[in-house]
Amino acid sequence: MDAWRTALVHARDGHIWVRGHNVATLMRTATFTDTIFLLHRGCLPDARERRLLDAILTSSADHGPGAPSCATARLAASGNRQSLSAAIAAGVLAIGNEHGGAGELCMHVIADGIARANARGQSVQTAAEEMVADARREGKRLPGLGHRVHSVDPRVEVLFALARQDGRDGDGVTFIRALQAAVATAVKPMPINIDGALAALLFDLGFPPEAGKLLFIIARVAGLTAEVAEEYAREKPMRIRIPVEYDGVPPVAE
Repeated sequence: MDAWRTALVHARDGHIWVRGHNVATLMRTATFTDTIFLLHRGCLPDARERRLLDAILTSSADHGPGAPSCATARLAASGNRQSLSAAIAAGVLAIGNEHGGAGELCMHVIADGIARANARGQSVQTAAEEMVADARREGKRLPGLGHRVHSVDPRVEVLFALARQDGRDGDGVTFIRALQAAVATAVKPMPINIDGALAALLFDLGFPPEAGKLLFIIARVAGLTAEVAEEYAREKPMRIRIPVEYDGVPPVAE
């Protein structure tokens, strides 16, 4: 069988290298955020990149037990008291395009919008307006805008302020703001949500689109572990009972 190939980690007796960096050195000099950046980008971040990625991870760690991933993890923990990993995995499996995965979709939108503006010699605002018009015509919803809970997501402006302070508010931030303005004019005002914010910032940090989902998963696992631990510590097994109303065919008389 052919050997597996990897450029990530090399381990042999007494030594481990992560992207060429000795793990023992990283343990002394790097943060966990540094290591995440190194694994996914292939280099260590500078101080500004570290601070911004750290804020992104913090912003996505948890959003309360009602969030789909957290609720799913708690439901699994309620019925399975033998496997922490199964409950946490259940929460991860609840992450998809509608929850936690919109950052990846939004990164594609940002990349496509900027490419359109550059190819056609348009302003970013014009490209955003055309994308909104296309989405309305095709009956599609653009990711990165709107929130079920927040009229203004408190995490977004903090992230944008950090990016602006560190000189990292580039084309991605410019485009998501243009998209927000275009949607406000064509449809209705909508806040940029955390998916839109992290998509813009990760784009400006040079991450590929799939990082929008991958880094959300990394962050949310921290919250899922705490949600599951609390479910085990504070609640009785099988305490979650979801109200169900049957509206199918009436029972057949016997």
